[in-house]
Amino acid sequence: MRILILGGTGEARALAAALADSPDLQAVSSLAGRVSNPALPVGEVRIGGFGGVDGLVDYVRGERIDAVVAATHPFAGTITRNAASAAAIVGLPLVILRRPPWTPDASWVRVPDIEEAARHVAATPAGVVFLTTGRRDLSAFAGDATHHFLVRAVEPPEGERPQQLTLLLDRGPFRLEGELRLFREYAVSLLVTKDSGGEMTVAKLAAARELGVPVVVVDRPALPPGPPVRSTVDGVLDWLAQLAG
Repeated sequence: MRILILGGTGEARALAAALADSPDLQAVSSLAGRVSNPALPVGEVRIGGFGGVDGLVDYVRGERIDAVVAATHPFAGTITRNAASAAAIVGLPLVILRRPPWTPDASWVRVPDIEEAARHVAATPAGVVFLTTGRRDLSAFAGDATHHFLVRAVEPPEGERPQQLTLLLDRGPFRLEGELRLFREYAVSLLVTKDSGGEMTVAKLAAARELGVPVVVVDRPALPPGPPVRSTVDGVLDWLAQLAG
């Protein structure tokens, strides 16, 4: 069986590694190509978009893919929806590998999307906003001239951005000691983040809690209806084993 793994997440890489020595399951990992120096999984890799649902349908047919695992980032909603649509068109089994969200804190302000997060920030007093929602979401805050934004990203952002911005280029995992030091150094007054889950970046939430810094959390987009969802690599391996018979 040829398995298409969508996503450059740690879970996607772990799944590719688990399948590397399988005599019956051959994994092909697909990365979006938005990062210039991504961490590559073992085995066969393709980089770049598919061109929407039609392009994905052509790819899985041309490459004789037998099953799809959507192991994308929890906020990569478009490719997950496209995968579900393409799998339904071709009649391929598809499973979604999605890490659990962070344990919620009663003090968090939860918002449905990045635009609502920007509106919430605009209504708060002037201060330093630690913005960890990704380099592609800065345009939502571009009109805010009141706050200073501390932005951490793997690569420099493109497009519109806030007028007052300090950019930190860094890649996780991040530890609590370092996050506490960063919060204090920049006098962070508000943290805005996405509910990505996982251990790589959770320390910022612990730092905010310890220092009493308010937190705004953007909720995950809804998953497409229908495909089964597994929260661990082992769960996906069990699903593949059942599929293989």
